[in-house]
Amino acid sequence: MRRRRLAPLVAVSALATLAPAFAASTATAAPAAAPSAGTPSTVSSPAAKSVLDRYVKQKPTWKRCDAETSAAYQCATVKVPLDYRKPGGKRIDLAISRIRTAEPGKRRGILLSNPGGPGGEGLWMPLMMKEELPESVLKSYDLVGFDPRGVGRSSPVTCNLTPEQEDWLRPYKAETYAKDVAWARTVADKCRKQMGDRLPHITTRNTARDLDLVRAILGEKKISYFGYSYGTYLGAVYAQLFPARADRFVLDSAVDPERAWRGMIQWWAEGAEPAFDRWTAWAAVRSKTYGLGDTPKKVEGTFWDLVAQADEEPIDLDGQLVTGDDIRSGMRAAVFSPQSATEAFVELKKAADGKPVATEKLKAFTRSEERGTAGAAVETPADNGTASFWAVVCGDNSAAWSRDPESYRRDAIADKGRYPLFGDFASSIKPCAFWGKSAEPVTVVKNKVGSLVVQNEWDSQTPLPSGQALHAQLRGSKMVTVLGGEGHGVYPSGNTCTDGAVNRYLATGKLPAKDVTCKATATSNAQARQNEKPDALPGSPVPERAPNRF
Repeated sequence: MRRRRLAPLVAVSALATLAPAFAASTATAAPAAAPSAGTPSTVSSPAAKSVLDRYVKQKPTWKRCDAETSAAYQCATVKVPLDYRKPGGKRIDLAISRIRTAEPGKRRGILLSNPGGPGGEGLWMPLMMKEELPESVLKSYDLVGFDPRGVGRSSPVTCNLTPEQEDWLRPYKAETYAKDVAWARTVADKCRKQMGDRLPHITTRNTARDLDLVRAILGEKKISYFGYSYGTYLGAVYAQLFPARADRFVLDSAVDPERAWRGMIQWWAEGAEPAFDRWTAWAAVRSKTYGLGDTPKKVEGTFWDLVAQADEEPIDLDGQLVTGDDIRSGMRAAVFSPQSATEAFVELKKAADGKPVATEKLKAFTRSEERGTAGAAVETPADNGTASFWAVVCGDNSAAWSRDPESYRRDAIADKGRYPLFGDFASSIKPCAFWGKSAEPVTVVKNKVGSLVVQNEWDSQTPLPSGQALHAQLRGSKMVTVLGGEGHGVYPSGNTCTDGAVNRYLATGKLPAKDVTCKATATSNAQARQNEKPDALPGSPVPERAPNRF
């Protein structure tokens, strides 16, 4: 199945009416046990509920999002509390979008969606879902998208970070570690200065509460939901906070809630090692074609020899100097698709030898200068994707992040030994070491809400054990595993087995009787490789192709 690439997001003129509202306060406590009908279960006092009732009574003003897209694609803005414990206080914008079903008589409700991140803009998601979902599903739902709080058109946050400060996956080196600590502290300080009291409220729990408020504003008793990557965690948190309001939930390429978020970043290193071994075996079998070695050990030696060579003399790729660390970082994500990794590595070896190369195959090893999320409009701060990423990654669970810089040094050294390809990148210091304490406890996901977890075996961003962990915590879920499946984002891939399981569930609400195992096809893996390209635009499952997001 070949996907068209969609124009990202919406035109500036069409959204000029989305006036920003900036705010401050502290974060909300756990939801009330017995909320009144139609009101998000976020507070327990009658006075607070009365204020939330006023939010629920909002009437969105729907307007055409973009003159270049269908008139059916509509956008609006609503107000949500910055702090759900103090809903009478500061308010922020939440930008929402929709495409209504063409068959109102067969409408079941709304299908909300999130593309991943944290920090990914999702206002465009109805366009993608309209393109990809079959008619049997589309007739049942109004498709609803949104930019999460702090992101895109939803009162965007900024830390005023420079491009160099946004570069956050840094290898450990004893001689530069003091500079890395200073960098992490600077990012945290700049975010604190720019976002102030808003920081504690840009969290997954509050985004889940926003979803429930949208549900109430739109007059729905329940929501159905399709989330990719980070969006699976958002969906799981919603199901934990609002189990009675979760209808049909599809969670594609899943985050392990118990490892949010430092442990999820470390999954990138842990998951890369078996993928690297798979790659060396794949390339060895094809040694006559690629010439990297006729045993896995020889291929591995070829790889590390080039890393050492590039550390001594960086490889010039059209003016960009690629170091050994750049090779390790690039191969971390590339090896999950052995053919692409092999072809890229062969071209890199040619470049090191001064030979002509096919530059289009070398994107894994070059850095894009583009900042922010795909398709961000002029008004969105350039660092909005990164600023909102840190707000969530640090704020969701501050207890996961040590306050001792030396502990990160020790972890980076140890994990480089355990996971040579990427262990030091994943475990070295991050801005969260200097972040404030989370205003709420971490969400413990443990419920029986029905949902469908969908997972590729070879996923670079959320490895298979991560999806299996979410499946175990969502005890009412069933899981679709794609053996041999490559890439981050399963649906849609043109694979009858996987696409069929998702479509049947969304159309009928019936989960499979037991977990499903599908086999990847050449077509579905080719589609996955296409999706992994850094320049892929909305129209493929996850808008951010960079290997530093979920």
